[in-house]
Amino acid sequence: MRNVILLQGAGETQKSFWLPYVKKELEKREFKVWLPQLLGIENPDIKVILPFVLKNGRFDKDTVIIAHSAGCPLTLAVLQNLKVKIKQVILVAGYWRKLPPPGANNMLQKSYDWKKIGNNATNFVFINSDNDPWGCSDQQGREMFDKLGGIHIVKHGEGHMGSNMFKQPYKKFPLLIQLVEDNLWCKA
Repeated sequence: MRNVILLQGAGETQKSFWLPYVKKELEKREFKVWLPQLLGIENPDIKVILPFVLKNGRFDKDTVIIAHSAGCPLTLAVLQNLKVKIKQVILVAGYWRKLPPPGANNMLQKSYDWKKIGNNATNFVFINSDNDPWGCSDQQGREMFDKLGGIHIVKHGEGHMGSNMFKQPYKKFPLLIQLVEDNLWCKA
């Protein structure tokens, strides 16, 4: 069965920004969607959240992970710890290097095994904006793209693609639905 894991960023809930929209739209298309409420939402810590996701997530050749902001370094850590290759990873406003305060830097690992991460997903998509106010910039997206390949999409003037502090409600994100549907035709 095709399954999608949605991972939110710091300070977000299951109802934040485009997460409910993406969940609803993918369920209409008969995907099984897991959108857990991650622990320690205001100051998330990789040491707490990573074991929870690895224990409770379903990972197989048909799995797609879509992550926002602090969910992106979490996704990299998940991939580094998997023993199976998943179908697709979409990182929205992602980062892998330290952010300026008050960035969610407790979600970063000390180092990344880029080869192992790259070997554990068939397809990578990085979506960043050229004006992300948190520092999850198109440059950070480009660096991950350079290490892992895939597709790097730079949206102009879209900010963090969901931020309460910067008044970016971003309630819908049809591009994510299209990327998942288009990926169905890719061979694993």
